[in-house]
Amino acid sequence: MTRADPLARSDAAAGAAAASGSTATATFAGFQALMEATYGERDRGRGVPSTVAWLAEELGELAQAVRKGTREQQVHELADVLAWLASLGNQLGITFDEAVARYAHGCPRCTAVPCRCT
Repeated sequence: MTRADPLARSDAAAGAAAASGSTATATFAGFQALMEATYGERDRGRGVPSTVAWLAEELGELAQAVRKGTREQQVHELADVLAWLASLGNQLGITFDEAVARYAHGCPRCTAVPCRCT
């Protein structure tokens, strides 16, 4: 299930993106901030359990697109998963940058790139 208009922006978000000359999505932080500006209030109203349920549903749709969909469908569903992940992170107070730091040195277990775990 996708949001009614996954590319919709608040006037403030659209204005900020236009003023900066970018889409504000070139970084993890920018994308997460855009999702907060666009959907934050509504998603917080739904709460974390509902956000996790929507994320799980989108993961299922991504899995189906990977198995039987076109590249366009795969891109669409991956974007939806990332949007719901951003919402979950926003509600939990966890930034994408904070989360991906776990992999900053490669494999978090052996720290090798590529992973040397057996």
